[in-house]
Amino acid sequence: MFDEPTWRALAAAHRARVSAWTGPHRERRRRGEAHPVMDFLFTYYSLRPARLEQWDPGFGVALRGGEERPGYVRDADAVRLDPAALPARLTGTAEFVRALLEATASRAPRLGCFGLHEWAMVYRTDAPRHGAVPLRLGAAGTDAVVESLPVHCTHHDAYRFFTAAAAPRNAVTPTRDAQVAHEQPGCLHATMDLYKWAYKLSPATPSDLLADCFALAVDVRGLDMRASPYDLADLGYPPVRIETAAGRAEYARAQAAFAERAAPLRRRLVEVCDQLIPAPTPHRS
Repeated sequence: MFDEPTWRALAAAHRARVSAWTGPHRERRRRGEAHPVMDFLFTYYSLRPARLEQWDPGFGVALRGGEERPGYVRDADAVRLDPAALPARLTGTAEFVRALLEATASRAPRLGCFGLHEWAMVYRTDAPRHGAVPLRLGAAGTDAVVESLPVHCTHHDAYRFFTAAAAPRNAVTPTRDAQVAHEQPGCLHATMDLYKWAYKLSPATPSDLLADCFALAVDVRGLDMRASPYDLADLGYPPVRIETAAGRAEYARAQAAFAERAAPLRRRLVEVCDQLIPAPTPHRS
């Protein structure tokens, strides 16, 4: 049981933490200013900033003086999250997310993709996704890098943005249906997606876990775009030059560190799933 001053302080601390990201995002939107790195975390990932700022304690915590809202029930002068009050669809979501995260965790991380998915998205095209941002090596130089290195992307939601010319160069063909079979913990996009799974399980996900997943996604997105073909140095993202052996080694080291950082968050999300999946009913003989 948290008394009202305690949980309100926790809620304020959470809001202050994530406002370091949501505040600048709102300001950029007000000015009509695009950000090729950070916008991804608010557009590809669909959680509204206001919802990211909202605090939830997770299961097993009653809030004295709290207000009822979806998923919560009242007990005397307190409210608490109740699995029975949550939408039925969350059970199916939890079952899929648990299977995906368990499968991902069971595999060794692959550290040899070198972020070529971003390069494959602009390979032999006159319309790169971030058209206002110059390519570090120009179009021909970018194409040459894709042609000089093996492309092995295991993440469907990265692969589906490959250009038509780049898709056949990939070593595998990841599909939505085969996502559980392909995802592995070295993949930057699989690591960023921990944030997606955290908010898909909301309000069951404790907000400290949601914020930890978002913070990790912010850092991973930074590497993702630093290793991309775009020149983002003026925005504070010096390049990881994966076209060189030294750059590829730098990328792999950072990739391994992110996989290690993601592992405990993945385990905590599995625990949230377990709380949402009903225990099997014992058979009567």
